[in-house]
Amino acid sequence: MNLSMKYVILYVTDYEKSMKFYRDQLGLKVKMQQGTYVEFDTGATTLSMNTRESVQELIGLDMPKTDAPQSFEVGFTVENVEDTIEKLRSAGVPVVKEPTVKPWGQTVSYVTDPDGHYIEICTAM
Repeated sequence: MNLSMKYVILYVTDYEKSMKFYRDQLGLKVKMQQGTYVEFDTGATTLSMNTRESVQELIGLDMPKTDAPQSFEVGFTVENVEDTIEKLRSAGVPVVKEPTVKPWGQTVSYVTDPDGHYIEICTAM
C-alpha cells in the first residue's frame, strides 16, 4: 500500500468565523470554494474545511456537536516563528504556546482556530 496525503478537512461550527480566520488572519489563499466547502492552497497538502451540518446533510456522516477542545493539529512551517507569531497575535489570533526551541533545535509555537483546533507554527526540520 502506498498512501499519499493530498488534503485534510477540518469540520467547523461557524463557517464565516472560520473562513475569516484561515483566509484573513492566517492569510491562506482560497484554492476552491463551493458552498460551505473551501480548499486553501498550503503547498503540497490542501487544507479544506466544511461545516459539520453540511457534511451530515451531504454524505450522512454523524458529526456530533461538542464544546470539548479539538484533538486535531495542523502544522505550518515558517522561516521565523517569532515574527510570524507576533503578526498573528496582532491580527487577533489566540497564541496558546509561545515560541520555544526544542532540544532537537526546532522552534515551535501554537495558536488555535475558532473551533479550538491546534495550529503549530514551526521551523522546518
